[in-house]
Amino acid sequence: MSHHAKDLLALAKAVIDTEIAALTALPSRLDDDFLHACEAILACQGRVIVTGMGKSGHIGNKIAATLASTGTPAFFLHPGEASHGDLGMIVNGDVIIALSNSGTSAEILAILPVIRRLDVCIIAMTGNPQSPMAEAADFHINIAVDKEACPLGLAPTSSTTATLVMGDALAVALLEARGFTANDFARSHPAGV
Repeated sequence: MSHHAKDLLALAKAVIDTEIAALTALPSRLDDDFLHACEAILACQGRVIVTGMGKSGHIGNKIAATLASTGTPAFFLHPGEASHGDLGMIVNGDVIIALSNSGTSAEILAILPVIRRLDVCIIAMTGNPQSPMAEAADFHINIAVDKEACPLGLAPTSSTTATLVMGDALAVALLEARGFTANDFARSHPAGV
């Protein structure tokens, strides 16, 4: 094996180890706000609307799809499009899950005051409990990571993995609380799994 190949494998291992460390810390971030977020979603008379910009948006799409397929009506709303008419998709009784590692996403912060005028619950999932998004939300789910796996510390890596896993934790907790069954799952998967 060439020296270059060994370097590549070492880098890959370091990325995986860094992301595993981020996930190992995640259970300690669970608190009463996670429970309150679950309760708000279980009581929701509307739909759960997930929003996020950039890589958080890609993760948000997956979280919305997981919620929808496990008994929680949900869809993804792009925050940029929201300012251009898609805010009409949000109605009284909905629950918003807003994703941003920094908690300072300008596109989300721009629409929160408009959303706040509706009778909705806002759940922020960020890596910064003191961020503007966390403070504007009814509940905050902390997805903080010590460091990104990107050696530059720039590309969302550990933070998006943590967000995805926290979204799975939320969906599965709700699935259990609803008593969602394999037959229920089959109804939303007519093409199979």
